[in-house]
Amino acid sequence: MSSDISVRYELQRSDFSLDVDVEIPMRGITGVFGESGAGKTALLRCIAGLERGAAGRLVVADDVWQDVTTSRPAHEREIGYVFQEPRLFAHLDVRQNIEYGQRRGRREDVGFDEAVELLGLSCLLDRRVDTLSGGEAQRVAIARALLRSPRVVLMDEPIASLDRARRDEILPFLDRLHAALSIPVIYVSHSIEEVIRLCDYLLVMERGRIVAAGQIQEVLLRADLPLLGGEEAGAIIHARVVTYDPEDGLTKIAFDGVEMWVPGSYPTGAPLRLRIRANDVSLSRENPETSTVLNVLPACIDSIRGDGESSELVQLTVGSERILARVTRRSRARLNLRPGEQVLAQIKSVAVKNAPAAGR
Repeated sequence: MSSDISVRYELQRSDFSLDVDVEIPMRGITGVFGESGAGKTALLRCIAGLERGAAGRLVVADDVWQDVTTSRPAHEREIGYVFQEPRLFAHLDVRQNIEYGQRRGRREDVGFDEAVELLGLSCLLDRRVDTLSGGEAQRVAIARALLRSPRVVLMDEPIASLDRARRDEILPFLDRLHAALSIPVIYVSHSIEEVIRLCDYLLVMERGRIVAAGQIQEVLLRADLPLLGGEEAGAIIHARVVTYDPEDGLTKIAFDGVEMWVPGSYPTGAPLRLRIRANDVSLSRENPETSTVLNVLPACIDSIRGDGESSELVQLTVGSERILARVTRRSRARLNLRPGEQVLAQIKSVAVKNAPAAGR
């Protein structure tokens, strides 16, 4: 039995065309990343059966939902759809909005109590929806989608319309869903920070086409793509917490025998996903005796490629993980950096972005 969602769609409009052919895992969160107008929402609408003019094929774990001979209507596709706006029913309270999804569901993969607990809604059940904050309303919309017992959940920029405080409020609940549920999620976003925090697999879209697809660690190294290069070029690594130093407010983490210090407090043994930007990594031939940089790690140069008029991106292997460093061409020449050589990577602790990794 296939463990993938096979997606092949063509859609023609007067000012836009969509042409995609991709396999999406039936597990974890798959991010769909791109600028406005790239075709992200159009792709979700095709999968949901909402684009009547879309021709193609959709197979969900060997179950054909659409091909040249058949096409399930939207209401028969086992999908939970979370839109950018919550779209709650104003005449129903929170409990009734969630139960509306439950009544329409075909299975009981996620029960009412589980959804309420995961999304922290127990104290809101009797509230009118017009009294909810944006973050609270979106959590209710997600619970309603989950109670449809979907085989796939589609999320179309679910926190894009929220202010920073409300986004920070809802992200931990999305982390919790990621860790607790086995339902695959296809998550559209134009925020690289959201994608890095939440997603396991990544599709990058430009002008209706998918220009990169794969495990997020691999795709983020594609700094040759404009969307993943520039100031946002970087990589993620996975590590576990070793210990916390309360005096300095730092946590020691480790991966493949390599240790680093990162800011903040995390439970011992907890998995972490770390974001390291290329701009926050410098290279050295010798261990600096005096420096404010805490993390100086042995690394091997994999490759070096041009990056603008005066800089180059160096891909490095640290342990079994890969990171990027941006250096000037003058610095590369001065240090005579070449692929295959050993160097020291200096990583600023304050530049490491931490997000709990999904533990399954």
